[in-house]
Amino acid sequence: MMKWLLPLCASVWLAGCSDQNWRTKDISEIMPALDFDLIDERGRPVDEEVYLGKTTLLYFGYTHCPDVCPTTLARLANATRQLDEAVRDKVQVLFVSVDPARDTPEVLAQYTDVFGPQFIGLSGETSDLDALTNRFRISYGYGEEDAEGNYDVNHSSAVFAFNPAGEARLLIRDNDPLEAVISDIDRLVAKG
Repeated sequence: MMKWLLPLCASVWLAGCSDQNWRTKDISEIMPALDFDLIDERGRPVDEEVYLGKTTLLYFGYTHCPDVCPTTLARLANATRQLDEAVRDKVQVLFVSVDPARDTPEVLAQYTDVFGPQFIGLSGETSDLDALTNRFRISYGYGEEDAEGNYDVNHSSAVFAFNPAGEARLLIRDNDPLEAVISDIDRLVAKG
């Protein structure tokens, strides 16, 4: 009788020690895979196939954003810097601008360079941006222009995380602790 009890207790103990839950929001059953046709920061047409093979963090914003975008991207840069170098090399951040009128490829390249080599700027025609934002249930809108022609763009602050196959896995929110973000990115890379 004791022969089967020890293995059973060991497996129950090990199951209790492994964390089966993500620390950020699991969206694997409710969000679609990556799928887009955009222009990268070098002015080249790209689709999701170009970015498969790495863990991908997808964020929508714009370079003239006064607060949310630079804060979110700096937070992601901080998280990626805390990963082991081998893990960091398997992570990319796609920054999709929803302000194509001002965010040319050159502007995007200059902006993303500030945050690190894992950051890649993308934008495109309004119809292509709408297709992508609708796919992920993200809305954006333009504010009134001021006398100098400046305007704000309302957008989400959520970050979508995808596995190397481009399948949606996690939603990272502003209120998720940095340690949770780092842990989940590391785990997502490890799961490959």
